[in-house]
Amino acid sequence: MQTVARRSHRGFTLIELMVTVAIVAILASVAIPSYRDYVTRGRIPDATNGLSTLRTQMEQYYLDNRTYVGGCAAGTVAPLPTSSNFTFSCTGLTPSAFTATATGTGTMAGFVYAVNESNTRTTTGVPASSGWGTTPANCWIVRKGGGC
Repeated sequence: MQTVARRSHRGFTLIELMVTVAIVAILASVAIPSYRDYVTRGRIPDATNGLSTLRTQMEQYYLDNRTYVGGCAAGTVAPLPTSSNFTFSCTGLTPSAFTATATGTGTMAGFVYAVNESNTRTTTGVPASSGWGTTPANCWIVRKGGGC
């Protein structure tokens, strides 16, 4: 009696590997843009928190000096905030008014947020054709679709 030894082959077929690669590609095409939006939303508070703090400090400066002129300067109670994602500036400094602006840099380029002495919050810029909404907006846009 002869016995035939069967050799078992283990491994994946080319079709199985191609199906797996296709599934991973589909998942990545959905996950990567969502992750990018998540990271962007996580960087927006750098601007909004900085502007809120600056506005409070400018009000304190006004109470001490009865003018906004001279605020937004190093060595005062209202220095400009620092951030790796936004640059801050003050414009329109008059005895009774100011506008503080946060302008995005690097990956946040295109985002521009502002606040004034009466706490009017505006978004004056978002990246072009990015789905973040339309500008100018009478709020700080913090999510896609123009959500405030």
